Amino acid sequence: MAGCGHTAFEGAPTERTIDVDAFILFHHLETRLQLLPRADEYGIGGPQMTIQKKIAMSFGLGLLLAVIPAQGIAALQQGAKAPDFTLNAAQGGKPFSLSLKQTLKKGPVVLYFFPAAFTPGCTVEAHLFAEASSSFNRLGARVVGVTAGNIDRVAEFSRSECRDKFAVAADPGAKVAAKYDTAVQGPGKTMISSRTSFVIAPNGTILLSYTDSKPQAHIEKTMAAVRAWKAKHR
Repeated sequence: MAGCGHTAFEGAPTERTIDVDAFILFHHLETRLQLLPRADEYGIGGPQMTIQKKIAMSFGLGLLLAVIPAQGIAALQQGAKAPDFTLNAAQGGKPFSLSLKQTLKKGPVVLYFFPAAFTPGCTVEAHLFAEASSSFNRLGARVVGVTAGNIDRVAEFSRSECRDKFAVAADPGAKVAAKYDTAVQGPGKTMISSRTSFVIAPNGTILLSYTDSKPQAHIEKTMAAVRAWKAKHR
Protein backbone atom coordinates (compact mmCIF):
# COMPACT_ATOMS: atom_id res chain seq x y z
CA MET A 1 0.00 0.00 0.00
CA ALA A 2 2.18 2.80 -1.32
CA GLY A 3 2.27 5.99 0.65
CA CYS A 4 0.79 4.48 3.80
CA GLY A 5 2.49 5.35 7.07
CA HIS A 6 3.57 2.76 9.61
CA THR A 7 3.82 3.19 13.35
CA ALA A 8 4.28 1.03 16.43
CA PHE A 9 1.31 0.56 18.73
CA GLU A 10 1.58 1.79 22.30
CA GLY A 11 2.89 -0.92 24.57
CA ALA A 12 4.22 -3.02 21.67
CA PRO A 13 7.92 -3.51 20.88
CA THR A 14 9.20 -0.83 18.54
CA GLU A 15 10.11 -3.35 15.83
CA ARG A 16 6.49 -4.49 15.53
CA THR A 17 4.74 -2.14 13.12
CA ILE A 18 1.42 -2.22 11.41
CA ASP A 19 -0.07 -0.19 8.60
CA VAL A 20 -2.01 2.74 10.05
CA ASP A 21 -4.32 3.17 7.07
CA ALA A 22 -5.13 -0.55 7.07
CA PHE A 23 -5.91 -0.49 10.78
CA ILE A 24 -8.21 2.52 10.35
CA LEU A 25 -9.94 0.74 7.47
CA PHE A 26 -10.48 -2.37 9.58
CA HIS A 27 -11.71 -0.35 12.57
CA HIS A 28 -14.14 1.55 10.33
CA LEU A 29 -15.43 -1.72 8.89
CA GLU A 30 -15.79 -3.21 12.36
CA THR A 31 -17.73 -0.18 13.59
CA ARG A 32 -20.06 -0.15 10.61
CA LEU A 33 -20.75 -3.88 10.92
CA GLN A 34 -21.93 -3.47 14.51
CA LEU A 35 -25.16 -2.14 12.98
CA LEU A 36 -25.89 -5.34 11.11
CA PRO A 37 -27.21 -7.52 13.97
CA ARG A 38 -29.71 -4.76 14.87
CA ALA A 39 -31.40 -5.25 11.53
CA ASP A 40 -32.76 -8.55 12.85
CA GLU A 41 -34.73 -6.62 15.48
CA TYR A 42 -36.76 -5.13 12.66
CA GLY A 43 -37.36 -8.40 10.89
CA ILE A 44 -34.75 -7.96 8.19
CA GLY A 45 -31.48 -9.72 7.62
CA GLY A 46 -31.78 -12.47 10.24
CA PRO A 47 -29.18 -15.27 10.37
CA GLN A 48 -28.01 -14.49 6.86
CA MET A 49 -27.05 -11.01 8.00
CA THR A 50 -24.92 -12.50 10.79
CA ILE A 51 -23.16 -14.72 8.25
CA GLN A 52 -22.51 -11.70 6.05
CA LYS A 53 -21.04 -9.88 9.01
CA LYS A 54 -18.64 -12.72 9.77
CA ILE A 55 -17.54 -12.91 6.13
CA ALA A 56 -16.98 -9.17 5.95
CA MET A 57 -15.06 -9.15 9.24
CA SER A 58 -12.83 -11.97 8.03
CA PHE A 59 -12.18 -10.08 4.79
CA GLY A 60 -11.38 -6.90 6.69
CA LEU A 61 -8.92 -8.73 8.94
CA GLY A 62 -7.36 -10.28 5.87
CA LEU A 63 -6.76 -6.84 4.39
CA LEU A 64 -5.09 -5.72 7.57
CA LEU A 65 -2.88 -8.80 7.87
CA ALA A 66 -1.81 -8.56 4.24
CA VAL A 67 -0.05 -5.26 4.81
CA ILE A 68 1.90 -5.98 7.97
CA PRO A 69 5.31 -4.91 6.67
CA ALA A 70 8.03 -7.56 6.56
CA GLN A 71 10.73 -4.98 7.19
CA GLY A 72 9.22 -4.19 10.60
CA ILE A 73 9.70 -7.70 11.96
CA ALA A 74 12.88 -8.87 13.70
CA ALA A 75 12.36 -12.62 13.95
CA LEU A 76 14.93 -15.05 15.36
CA GLN A 77 17.68 -15.39 12.82
CA GLN A 78 19.65 -18.21 11.19
CA GLY A 79 21.99 -19.91 13.64
CA ALA A 80 19.83 -19.24 16.70
CA LYS A 81 18.43 -22.06 18.82
CA ALA A 82 14.74 -22.66 18.20
CA PRO A 83 12.71 -22.39 21.42
CA ASP A 84 10.92 -25.63 22.29
CA PHE A 85 7.15 -25.62 22.76
CA THR A 86 4.15 -27.86 23.17
CA LEU A 87 0.80 -26.72 21.77
CA ASN A 88 -2.64 -28.10 21.08
CA ALA A 89 -2.75 -28.92 17.39
CA ALA A 90 -4.77 -30.74 14.77
CA GLN A 91 -4.14 -32.60 11.54
CA GLY A 92 -6.96 -33.70 9.32
CA GLY A 93 -9.32 -32.29 11.92
CA LYS A 94 -8.01 -34.63 14.63
CA PRO A 95 -6.65 -32.89 17.75
CA PHE A 96 -3.39 -33.85 19.43
CA SER A 97 -0.57 -32.35 21.49
CA LEU A 98 2.34 -31.20 19.33
CA SER A 99 5.86 -31.04 20.75
CA LEU A 100 8.57 -29.40 18.67
CA LYS A 101 11.25 -31.47 20.41
CA GLN A 102 9.49 -34.72 19.56
CA THR A 103 8.81 -33.66 15.96
CA LEU A 104 12.47 -32.78 15.41
CA LYS A 105 13.42 -36.37 16.28
CA LYS A 106 11.89 -37.33 12.92
CA GLY A 107 13.84 -34.78 10.89
CA PRO A 108 13.89 -31.05 10.03
CA VAL A 109 10.78 -29.00 10.74
CA VAL A 110 9.37 -26.31 8.50
CA LEU A 111 7.72 -24.14 11.14
CA TYR A 112 5.59 -21.38 9.71
CA PHE A 113 3.74 -18.76 11.71
CA PHE A 114 0.70 -17.17 10.10
CA PRO A 115 -1.62 -14.43 11.39
CA ALA A 116 -5.07 -16.07 11.41
CA ALA A 117 -6.89 -19.12 10.09
CA PHE A 118 -9.39 -18.54 7.28
CA THR A 119 -8.09 -15.12 6.29
CA PRO A 120 -7.30 -14.78 2.55
CA GLY A 121 -3.50 -14.77 2.60
CA CYS A 122 -3.29 -17.49 5.22
CA THR A 123 -5.65 -19.70 3.24
CA VAL A 124 -3.49 -19.28 0.12
CA GLU A 125 -0.39 -20.10 2.13
CA ALA A 126 -2.02 -23.22 3.61
CA HIS A 127 -2.92 -24.44 0.12
CA LEU A 128 0.64 -23.89 -1.10
CA PHE A 129 2.19 -25.74 1.83
CA ALA A 130 -0.34 -28.55 1.40
CA GLU A 131 0.63 -28.92 -2.27
CA ALA A 132 4.33 -29.02 -1.35
CA SER A 133 3.93 -31.23 1.71
CA SER A 134 4.78 -34.50 -0.03
CA SER A 135 7.96 -32.94 -1.45
CA PHE A 136 9.01 -31.82 2.03
CA ASN A 137 8.27 -35.29 3.37
CA ARG A 138 10.42 -36.94 0.71
CA LEU A 139 13.29 -34.78 1.91
CA GLY A 140 12.65 -35.93 5.48
CA ALA A 141 11.05 -32.69 6.66
CA ARG A 142 7.67 -32.03 8.24
CA VAL A 143 5.56 -28.89 7.96
CA VAL A 144 3.96 -27.37 11.06
CA GLY A 145 1.76 -24.26 10.99
CA VAL A 146 1.22 -22.10 14.08
CA THR A 147 -1.34 -19.31 14.49
CA ALA A 148 -2.72 -17.09 17.21
CA GLY A 149 -5.72 -15.97 15.15
CA ASN A 150 -9.08 -17.78 15.02
CA ILE A 151 -7.61 -20.55 17.17
CA ASP A 152 -11.05 -22.04 17.82
CA ARG A 153 -11.11 -23.07 14.14
CA VAL A 154 -7.66 -24.66 13.88
CA ALA A 155 -9.02 -28.21 13.57
CA GLU A 156 -11.37 -27.14 10.79
CA PHE A 157 -8.57 -25.23 9.07
CA SER A 158 -6.26 -28.26 9.20
CA ARG A 159 -8.85 -30.30 7.38
CA SER A 160 -10.33 -27.92 4.81
CA GLU A 161 -7.42 -25.62 3.94
CA CYS A 162 -4.35 -27.65 4.93
CA ARG A 163 -6.07 -30.62 3.28
CA ASP A 164 -5.03 -33.10 5.98
CA LYS A 165 -1.41 -32.75 4.86
CA PHE A 166 0.24 -31.21 7.92
CA ALA A 167 -0.36 -30.17 11.51
CA VAL A 168 -1.61 -26.77 12.58
CA ALA A 169 -1.16 -25.59 16.18
CA ALA A 170 -3.09 -22.98 18.16
CA ASP A 171 -0.96 -20.36 19.92
CA PRO A 172 -3.24 -18.48 22.37
CA GLY A 173 -2.02 -14.95 22.95
CA ALA A 174 0.85 -15.50 20.48
CA LYS A 175 3.07 -16.66 23.36
CA VAL A 176 5.11 -19.04 21.23
CA ALA A 177 5.27 -16.45 18.46
CA ALA A 178 6.78 -14.06 21.01
CA LYS A 179 9.55 -16.57 21.76
CA TYR A 180 10.39 -16.54 18.08
CA ASP A 181 10.13 -12.73 17.93
CA THR A 182 7.28 -12.88 15.43
CA ALA A 183 4.45 -11.51 17.60
CA VAL A 184 2.71 -8.31 16.48
CA GLN A 185 -0.19 -6.35 17.89
CA GLY A 186 -3.33 -6.59 15.81
CA PRO A 187 -6.75 -4.93 16.00
CA GLY A 188 -8.20 -4.49 19.47
CA LYS A 189 -4.70 -4.97 20.93
CA THR A 190 -4.97 -8.68 20.13
CA MET A 191 -1.59 -10.34 19.72
CA ILE A 192 -1.09 -12.26 16.49
CA SER A 193 1.99 -13.38 14.57
CA SER A 194 3.64 -12.09 11.46
CA ARG A 195 3.88 -14.33 8.41
CA THR A 196 7.26 -15.85 9.22
CA SER A 197 8.72 -19.22 8.25
CA PHE A 198 11.59 -21.10 9.86
CA VAL A 199 13.44 -24.23 8.86
CA ILE A 200 14.79 -25.95 11.95
CA ALA A 201 17.44 -28.69 11.88
CA PRO A 202 16.98 -31.82 14.02
CA ASN A 203 19.47 -30.41 16.54
CA GLY A 204 17.24 -27.34 17.03
CA THR A 205 19.33 -24.87 15.04
CA ILE A 206 17.45 -22.42 12.85
CA LEU A 207 18.58 -22.89 9.25
CA LEU A 208 16.25 -20.29 7.74
CA SER A 209 14.28 -17.33 9.04
CA TYR A 210 12.07 -15.62 6.47
CA THR A 211 9.38 -12.96 6.94
CA ASP A 212 7.15 -11.73 4.14
CA SER A 213 3.49 -10.70 4.17
CA LYS A 214 3.04 -12.39 0.79
CA PRO A 215 2.67 -16.18 1.14
CA GLN A 216 4.03 -17.42 -2.19
CA ALA A 217 7.77 -17.08 -1.53
CA HIS A 218 7.61 -18.93 1.79
CA ILE A 219 7.35 -22.31 0.10
CA GLU A 220 10.24 -21.58 -2.27
CA LYS A 221 12.53 -20.31 0.51
CA THR A 222 11.81 -23.14 2.94
CA MET A 223 12.10 -25.81 0.24
CA ALA A 224 15.51 -24.47 -0.80
CA ALA A 225 16.70 -24.53 2.82
CA VAL A 226 15.49 -28.10 3.34
CA ARG A 227 17.17 -29.24 0.11
CA ALA A 228 20.43 -27.61 1.17
CA TRP A 229 20.24 -29.44 4.52
CA LYS A 230 19.46 -32.72 2.77
CA ALA A 231 22.42 -32.34 0.42
CA LYS A 232 24.75 -32.16 3.42
CA HIS A 233 23.19 -35.13 5.22
CA ARG A 234 23.01 -37.87 2.61
